[in-house]
Amino acid sequence: MRLLNLIKIAFKAIVLNKMRTLLTMLGIIIGVASVIAMLAIGEGSKESIRTTISAMGSNMITIQPGADNRGPARGSGGDVQTLTLKNYEAIKEKATLLSYVTPVVNGGGQVINGSNNWPSTLYGVNPDYLKIKVVDLQSGSMFTDAEVQSASKVALIGQTVVDNIFPDGQDPVGQMIRFNNIPFKVIGVLEEKGENTFGQDQDDVVIAPYTTVQKRILAIDYLNQVMASAISEDDAPAAVTQVTEILRSQHKLTEYEDDDFTVRSMEELISTFSSTSEMLTILLVAVASISLLIGGIGIMNIMYVSVKERTKEIGLRMAVGAKGADILMQFLIEAILISITGGLLGVMLGLGATVFIEKFLNWPTSVALYSIVISFAVCAVTGIFFGWYPAKKAAALDPITALRYE
Repeated sequence: MRLLNLIKIAFKAIVLNKMRTLLTMLGIIIGVASVIAMLAIGEGSKESIRTTISAMGSNMITIQPGADNRGPARGSGGDVQTLTLKNYEAIKEKATLLSYVTPVVNGGGQVINGSNNWPSTLYGVNPDYLKIKVVDLQSGSMFTDAEVQSASKVALIGQTVVDNIFPDGQDPVGQMIRFNNIPFKVIGVLEEKGENTFGQDQDDVVIAPYTTVQKRILAIDYLNQVMASAISEDDAPAAVTQVTEILRSQHKLTEYEDDDFTVRSMEELISTFSSTSEMLTILLVAVASISLLIGGIGIMNIMYVSVKERTKEIGLRMAVGAKGADILMQFLIEAILISITGGLLGVMLGLGATVFIEKFLNWPTSVALYSIVISFAVCAVTGIFFGWYPAKKAAALDPITALRYE
């Protein structure tokens, strides 16, 4: 009952000074709202990265020539020629943790249809490519293994290429196009995918059998890349190890020699980007938390003022039997109420800010329950920490001196 009375007294004191209390809460409100909004942006960013990269093929594994340079996974068109068709065949035959494997050769050039032309990239692959990249066909069909073996001049094109070389809306399937003056028959159109995490247009592509690209376009006998898909996302790390062992054996590397190739899974890429996003989130939250510190100092300041203003009241309460512990609890509860009320308003403002950011700024956000729980915990700790000293000072007042205070 005594505790309930102390809460009522503290609440009444807050209500009597509404504007002063609201201004005191402002630091807490802004701090909590900022923390929730920053954490929501950070979590949303991580989820967006994972979703976007997974859309490129969550089980995908890329094998590139040359040592690991830790850049974004991409085909290499340079002078490094450490990947061959024999390597691809060995991986396909021996790697038991892979479901699909394709060689990749690629080169840039002009795609031409009549008077329309567009600069694009031609990828030479096998029929497994669409399954590895998780790409569907909008129309038409994928080329067959037989067409790969015979180096047929057939191709699939992305939506960006369609828009630029078939601007009149004509159905591309069955039409003849040229890539660097080599004729190709369009047998399919890829489903639209948009930009990937690196800002590259995934629809600005032409896909053809790798044998055709090797012999008729690039005139090379090596591979720019090998792409594969692990049986499952959980098997990807083991699949990377398995492929590495196969290639080291193929390249006759000793245990003291470094790999002359790079094997990387999408999970590794997701982890790298997520850790970067997490570091930025921590930095933003640290900056936002300064408002909570300022809010705590504001609470301490206003509680000092409150003790000074109510010195006579404190003396009177002590004179009629109130103990130091009662006075301490009264002012401590008042500080905690200010802090928690500010926290509640801050949560509401933070959630509103998150909705605004997502709807009007188009930034991905995700409010985690732990961010709200942490905010409340911090508010309670702030109220206790910054309210304790003024409350203790009030409890230590001499009742006679307090009654004489003017």
